[in-house]
Amino acid sequence: MVERERAILVSCGSKLHEWELRSSLEELAGLADTAHAEVLEQVIQFRDRKDRAWLVGKGKAEEIAQLVEDLEADLVIFDQELIPSQIKHLEELIDAKVIDRTQLILDIFAGRAQTKEGRLQVELAQLQYMLPRLVGKRKELSRLGGGIGTRGPGEKKLETDRRHIRRQIDILKHDLEEVRKHRQLHQARRKKQAVTQVSLVGYTNAGKSTLLNQLTESEVLAEDKLFATLDPTSRKLDLSNGQEVLLTDTVGFIRNLPHQLVASFRSTLEQVTEADLLLHVVDASHPESSEQMKVVEEVLEELGAAHIPTLIVFNKVDQMVERSIQEESEEREGNRIMISAFQQSDLERLKAKIEEALYQHDFKGTVSFSVEKGDWISALYRHAEILHSETEDLEISFQYRLPRNKLNSLPRDLQEKMQLRNK
Repeated sequence: MVERERAILVSCGSKLHEWELRSSLEELAGLADTAHAEVLEQVIQFRDRKDRAWLVGKGKAEEIAQLVEDLEADLVIFDQELIPSQIKHLEELIDAKVIDRTQLILDIFAGRAQTKEGRLQVELAQLQYMLPRLVGKRKELSRLGGGIGTRGPGEKKLETDRRHIRRQIDILKHDLEEVRKHRQLHQARRKKQAVTQVSLVGYTNAGKSTLLNQLTESEVLAEDKLFATLDPTSRKLDLSNGQEVLLTDTVGFIRNLPHQLVASFRSTLEQVTEADLLLHVVDASHPESSEQMKVVEEVLEELGAAHIPTLIVFNKVDQMVERSIQEESEEREGNRIMISAFQQSDLERLKAKIEEALYQHDFKGTVSFSVEKGDWISALYRHAEILHSETEDLEISFQYRLPRNKLNSLPRDLQEKMQLRNK
């Protein structure tokens, strides 16, 4: 069993934003736990302007250094991103590793990425983050070696000159581009086959992987940890009307998500933009669920996915203290539903809601043609939901509902017969 590193958490900001600072620091503690660190102490300094050299000011930095000595801490994690000069000054004063929130998240990603693409993305993000900080990190790495904040590319790579790091970045970008092209081929094949795609998005630890498992009876890793899922996982989901959709779990979002990660994982996250429907999973029991929803909406906006039809799934209602009448009313009226992923009746309600959302903008109508049109009949049964059919003499009539994304799967002349060609 790996020995847990002993950490002190530090945050700095204006007293006017005390609630946000404390909330973010609690989340940092969760991230530290995910990285297998034991949190010994949390320190907040209130100041309107961050110190350019120390972030927290030299006096507070000296207090932290003494605290490290008194508590025998191995690690100091700052909730705000540190610039190279701050890292340099803090390392010279504090006899422990000094990292920030960004580096901690990168470290978690390095330990959890399973696929080739995931590992490439994390390594690229780490190298891009470390490049301007190499001067400060040389001393740290040579003194301490290994542990939180040093996983991924490894000590030797991070201690080479900037030219070599840039060369590595170029190689990784090229490799990721090859992987992206390969995925685009799969994506094009799915589009050609008119596969309906539904993506789970949401704040980290909202219960997306658990929901995927419960809906599809699969066994994807689902832990009560931040960033339990990094690599996208897809499973087939059968709806009650017989339609089969592809349900994809994606990496969770988080406030202040490092821009290096957003950039590096963009190719993976971009598959969200290909979805026909997004399930925005929200931890309804979390006291800051509204703020977490805003973070997710901001990331979706950045990815260009804000226009995609979205069903908001308030999960973990079994852990809520109470539900308001207003919430229940909003659920009945709009694009939201409140569930527990462990209640079968809730899962059935959710599947019905997914079906309803997918069909909201579908084509509905009636078409009649000769029974000799076997290819048309076959295409309709394969791609549309047949609500009613009737045969009279040599004419067959269908009352149908056709998913919009399957229109081009029908023969062109059938589309014209159904008068859908120019819609």
